[in-house]
Amino acid sequence: MSRILLVEDDLSLIDGLEFSLCKNGFDVRVARTVRDALAALFEGTFDLLLLDLTLPDGSGFDICKKARLQSNVPIIFLTASDEEVNVVMGLDMGGDDYIVKPFKLNELISRINALLRRTGIANASPLALESNGIAVRLKESRVWKNGIEIKLTVAEYRLLCFLMQNANTVLPREVILDQLWDGSGSFVDDNTLSVYVRRLRSKIENDPENPIYLLTVRGVGYKWNVIK
Repeated sequence: MSRILLVEDDLSLIDGLEFSLCKNGFDVRVARTVRDALAALFEGTFDLLLLDLTLPDGSGFDICKKARLQSNVPIIFLTASDEEVNVVMGLDMGGDDYIVKPFKLNELISRINALLRRTGIANASPLALESNGIAVRLKESRVWKNGIEIKLTVAEYRLLCFLMQNANTVLPREVILDQLWDGSGSFVDDNTLSVYVRRLRSKIENDPENPIYLLTVRGVGYKWNVIK
């Protein structure tokens, strides 16, 4: 049973979310403040975090920053429509997805299941990848750059693996979206993919502003360029 930490301060929303999540087989712990959420993370491990952006003593961003210091746990932000512009910042700091309130509970459950499946797929593979000084142990979901381990979010990790598995091949954006989002591009848009690419470059390129490994093929998509 997957454990989910739900961080939300709206009591009316908490009741519906907790009931729906439990009904779908998840073990749910609820925190209503940043302080309570950080205490929960300190006390135990979770398979996924659902983080509201606006909380009484801070924001979901504060929790995301702390969580990323110790794990790559999948993170979904719950955001009001007028906060959507801030989601890019959330993705940049390590979030994997977001959903705008009001949302349909079945859509949220679908996104949670998709993100957990992607995490499971990443953790299950026994293979390894290596090129351009980047080494990936797929079985452990760990990545090294020139012998130094680097931390990637689930989305970044999936993107890197897919590109490396198709090295020197131009991958159209829609193909990447289908791969990352279980065949349903409706779960993410081009802008979000661009954020993931920029964030990944910041971790794997020596000069992110002038990439030589993760290349953009204008008007088409992206390519993992193996330099011999």
